[in-house]
Amino acid sequence: MSSEAATSTDILVVGGGLGGVAAALAALRRGRSVLLTEETDWIGGQLTSQGVPPDEHPWIEQFGCTRSYRELREAIRSYYRTWYPLTDEARARADLNPGEGRVSRLCHEPRVAAAVLSAMVSPYVSAGRLRILYGHRPVAAVVDGDRVRSVVVEAPDGRRLEVSARYVLDATELGDVLPLAGAEYVTGFESRHETGEPSAPDEAQPGNMQAFSWVFALDHRAGEDHTIDRPAGYSAWASHRPPRWPNRLLSLSAPDPRTLETVERSFLPNAEAAPNAEAAPIVADQSKDPGDKELWVFRRVLSQKVLRPGFADSDVTVVNWPMIDYLPGPLIGVSDEERDKHLAGARELSLSMLYWLQTEAPRPDGGTGWPGLRLRGDVMGTSDGLAKAPYIRESRRIVARRRVVEQDLSFAVRGERGAVGYPDSVGVGMYRIDLHPSTGGDTYIDVASCPFQIPLGALIPVRLRNLLPAAKNIGTTHITNGCYRLHPVEWNVGEVAGALAAHCLDKGLEPGQVHADTARLRHFQDELAGDGVELAWPEIKGY
Repeated sequence: MSSEAATSTDILVVGGGLGGVAAALAALRRGRSVLLTEETDWIGGQLTSQGVPPDEHPWIEQFGCTRSYRELREAIRSYYRTWYPLTDEARARADLNPGEGRVSRLCHEPRVAAAVLSAMVSPYVSAGRLRILYGHRPVAAVVDGDRVRSVVVEAPDGRRLEVSARYVLDATELGDVLPLAGAEYVTGFESRHETGEPSAPDEAQPGNMQAFSWVFALDHRAGEDHTIDRPAGYSAWASHRPPRWPNRLLSLSAPDPRTLETVERSFLPNAEAAPNAEAAPIVADQSKDPGDKELWVFRRVLSQKVLRPGFADSDVTVVNWPMIDYLPGPLIGVSDEERDKHLAGARELSLSMLYWLQTEAPRPDGGTGWPGLRLRGDVMGTSDGLAKAPYIRESRRIVARRRVVEQDLSFAVRGERGAVGYPDSVGVGMYRIDLHPSTGGDTYIDVASCPFQIPLGALIPVRLRNLLPAAKNIGTTHITNGCYRLHPVEWNVGEVAGALAAHCLDKGLEPGQVHADTARLRHFQDELAGDGVELAWPEIKGY
C-alpha cells in the first residue's frame, strides 16, 4: 500500500488514551522504541481529552492498581501542591482531593492530568525513543497472513504516514485498528446462550452499545449572565423522554442505576452546595455512596475550599451525568455520515442540558435557571467549552483466547468465594458492573462484583500474532466491559500489553507462546510483579 511517507519502530501504539500511554511507558522502560499516535492534541483519553475524573475502587490508596498508576495519581497531587495556593490543611493531606468530588478520591482538572502525562513521557521524547503523532487516526493496515506489517495513519490535512512495526497495539477508544487489520472482534451484547451470563439477552445484539457522552466543565459566577445561545435542537431535546426514563431527559430526575427507582437530584452551585466551609473534607467511597445525589459536588474537579481564601471565585465541576448520555445511535458499525450525525447530536444534547440549567432548572428559592453558569473550555483545553472528545464507554472487543464473563466475578454468582482466580493473571481491578443505558433502548445494568483479576488470555487474539489490545478492547463481554472499562484497569491492561510486546521482542517469542507455556507465563508474571503490577488481591473483608 502506498502512502506519502513511511517510518518504522519497534512498537506502534495506536491511540494515546490511558491504556496507550501506559503501554508506551512500559515498552520504553524496557528499552524499546515506540511511536504513539493520538487523534486529539492531548494524551490521556478518558482522564484528559474526554474530561472524566477517575472512577476507582475504595482501596485505591493502598492497593489494587499498578505501581505506575499510583505514581500517576501522586504526580497529579504533587502538581497541585507545587503550583496551586492550597490551604495548609489541604497541602498536608496525603490523600489530597483537589475537587473534593464524591465520584473519586482524586477529582482533578483534565488539563492538569494532561500536563502530568506529558511530563511523564517527556524524557523519552527528548531522548528520541518516543515519537508522538498528535492529530492522527488510523485509516488502513497492511496484513501478511496472521501478522500486521504496518498501519497507515492520517493527519487532519490528509497527509498519511505508513508505520511499520514489529508489534502493533490498538489503544484506540473504539478499537479502530481491529477491523482495519481483519481481526476477529465483537460489538454490543452477546447472547445468554453464548456466554451463559445471567444479565445477557436471549439473542445477540451487536448494534446495541452503551451510550457515549460529551462532557463539559462549568463554574458559577453569581450575578453574571453567561447564558449560551439556544441550541438549534433544544426544543426536541427538552421534550425528549428516553425509553424507561421517568421524566424528560433535560431535568434533574433520572433512574437510580442500582434500583431503577426515580431519583431527584439536586444542583446547588458553589457555597449553596457546601454551606459549611469548616466541614470535614469529603472522602469519596462509591461502595457506600455513589455520590450522585448532589450534582455540583458529584464530579467537582476544583474546590474553593482547598485553595487560599479569596483566590478563586468559584468551584469548577464537570458535567458527566445521566442526562447527557447519548442514546439515538452508536459510533461503531455505522457509516461515516451516521457517525458524524451522532457526534453532533451528542454535542447538541450537552449544550441543551447546559442551556436548560441556565434558563429553566428549578432553584431552591422558587426561581428558575442559573445564568451565571459559565463554560470552562480552558479546563478542557478547548475554545467551545466541551471536552476535546466524547467519553467512550464501549469499544470493539477482540475475540480472545479467554473471554471474561459475568459469572466469573458477579457477587450474586460467586458470593464469598470471590471472583474466579485466573492462573494467567496479569493484574487486578474492582468496580461494579456498571452499564449505562444503551442504544437499543435498554436501561442500566448494575451488578455487584467481586475484586477481580485480568487474565492474560483476554489480551491474546485468537489468530493475529503481533496485534495486542491495550485499552477497553480486550476479551470481555458487553456486560463485563462495565467493570473492566474504568481508569485503573485500562491503565493496567495497557501497561501489560506494552510490557508483553517488549518481552516478546527480548525473548524472541510471540504472545501466544508466552501464554501457552506455563514456565514462560510464570517468568513474564514475575517480571510484571517486579515492575509493580499486582497479580492478586489481598484478603478483603466486607466488600
